[in-house]
Amino acid sequence: MTKKLSLKQRSLEILIRLKRLYPEAPCTLNYETPVQLMVATILAAQCTDERVNLVTPALFERFPDAEALANADLDELERLVRSTGFYRNKSKNIKAACWAIVNKFNNQVPQQMELLLELPGVARKTANVVLAHAFDIHQGVTVDTHVKRLSQRLGLTEHADPIRIERDLMLLLPQPDWENWSIRLVYHGRAVCNARKPICHICELADLCPSANS
Repeated sequence: MTKKLSLKQRSLEILIRLKRLYPEAPCTLNYETPVQLMVATILAAQCTDERVNLVTPALFERFPDAEALANADLDELERLVRSTGFYRNKSKNIKAACWAIVNKFNNQVPQQMELLLELPGVARKTANVVLAHAFDIHQGVTVDTHVKRLSQRLGLTEHADPIRIERDLMLLLPQPDWENWSIRLVYHGRAVCNARKPICHICELADLCPSANS
């Protein structure tokens, strides 16, 4: 049975417990520059971070910056990222986004959401990750499959559309915690609240979760 708290109070209590459970919440993608983080996040679509981290060392050794990626041979780029899936589209978007960074943004990754969204292959999820982890700018909540599933199970949103889920979470959570909330939910989704069979009897959020099995 869930505690009798308002939705806002329950959200903040969940946040407190997630911070206790997962005190360190770094980005799980390996990168050294904002461009590399953007590329890694594009590659992570429909792919695990672990797989992306296996691919990017060779990719970034060959093409270390936006200019190199903008001028990359597309066939070579596709070969390097093939195992991440949807490699043709990802390669095309990476090359085009890096061309725009070099030629439209003075070789700098934009630090504004609206400008990031102009880049090919960059939607709000990628933009939120780049802004938060490369620039410590929190303009939204990253919504991936884990965040979507857990937010729905926890009763924090009734929506299925990621943008509407993001808006709901932004109203419930303190802005400085927006991005690390997402990472902590990912950790919890992998460890406890998995898609097919959540382990409710060991979950430290169970008394706050309307979906928990008794």
